[in-house]
Amino acid sequence: EKIRINGNTQNMTAALRKSVMDANDHYAKDGLRVLALAYRPLLSDDKSIPAAMSDYTPDNIECHLTFVGLLVMQDPPRPEVADAVAECRRAGIRVVMITGDYGLTAVSIARKIGIVKSEHPRVFSGIELEKATDEELKEALKGEVVFARMAPEQKLRVVSNLQEMGEIVAVTGDGVNDSPALKKADIGVAMGITGTDVAKEAADMILTDDNFASIVHAIEEGRAVYANIRKFMMYILNSNVPEAVPSAVYLFSGGAVPLPLTTMQILTIDLGTDMMPALGLGTERPEANVMSKPPRDPHEPLLNAHVMRKAFLWYGLLGALSSLAAYFFTQAQAGWRIGLPLFGVGDDLDPIYIRATTMALAAIVFSQIGEVWNCRTEVASVFSVGLFSNKQINIGIVFEIGLIVFITLFPPFQQVFHTSPLTLADYGFLCLLPPLILLVEEARKALVRKHHNRSEDEAISQSKER
Repeated sequence: EKIRINGNTQNMTAALRKSVMDANDHYAKDGLRVLALAYRPLLSDDKSIPAAMSDYTPDNIECHLTFVGLLVMQDPPRPEVADAVAECRRAGIRVVMITGDYGLTAVSIARKIGIVKSEHPRVFSGIELEKATDEELKEALKGEVVFARMAPEQKLRVVSNLQEMGEIVAVTGDGVNDSPALKKADIGVAMGITGTDVAKEAADMILTDDNFASIVHAIEEGRAVYANIRKFMMYILNSNVPEAVPSAVYLFSGGAVPLPLTTMQILTIDLGTDMMPALGLGTERPEANVMSKPPRDPHEPLLNAHVMRKAFLWYGLLGALSSLAAYFFTQAQAGWRIGLPLFGVGDDLDPIYIRATTMALAAIVFSQIGEVWNCRTEVASVFSVGLFSNKQINIGIVFEIGLIVFITLFPPFQQVFHTSPLTLADYGFLCLLPPLILLVEEARKALVRKHHNRSEDEAISQSKER
């Protein structure tokens, strides 16, 4: 009702009230938090004041106030938040601000950190939210919107409507009143420093440094882990094709082509040579474009059609061709020609046949060296991350080569695994396989990148024409 100016108290007029509101909006537009300070003398002869302090309420005490000024505070967002929000945008992740701040303050901060880009984003206040229907709220959520002057419990309604729209929702919170929204969200993130025990109990994840950027780093790591699991599976599965194709050749030939791989040799691949490089794939660092991809469909299986096609029809086919080439190359070295029976028909102890199966086994192992390099990146060239930059994979490669040398060199293991020693010429042939398979896949990836870049250029061109 009153205002104090230059030590004098006078009535609050409409013009003075407007000047106070204009000053408040001026500071709020700069992202500053503004508090209005006012007082009321509690005089003993004032009949409107209850006699007992226990009867004091906001309605009978916080009225007839005298305004004395505005207190302006600066609470800027952390410097790294803007970069984190930009990273979210590139990753197809939308960030929505729900705050208790004044609307203009909220919009100013949201614009500074990149949550909103438009000149006049929708500002939804807590009072508006109470009056709005769910349909109106959903319509607002389709565009850029900032929720201001929100009570913590109102987060729950926003979360529920986003989920009804098919969104996967992560919510941050620190107070007791945030716990319903944290529990309702697909991923509830509680603050580790300022968060209450109730909020932490309701959350799925606790942010130990209370830093929004850490959530983005966690998303990047999560995507990398998921991608590495797929790389692991792709590498493990593709060796099934070169193991199965020789058996199929044997069956369809009616035994005219002696079995290129024995059971023990297949087990050597599955339980021996494949494991160490595959584990190395699990330690791959995130690819450079991992945060440039849109979020994956949560219902998409880990082994989708793309992974299966690539593992079986591409990588597996390359391994199968390598194995059969090594098998027939060894047979041809010993004098076999087309039209003549292969060594080993009716005699699985034929030394030429044993050497041919050993070469078929070794060819799969050496081709898998090329495959593990290929699996390290999806589209980018493996040379962009460094061919030998993953120490675990390097150790795995040395291990599988050593295992092949071991089981082909020592007589007791030769009998168990049905192998024989390989010559330098054999190893020369085998050493050609990894770089050959690598170069074939690098050529395919280059074509994919070229097609992708052309598609992007066409999309940009069409956007400019519009």
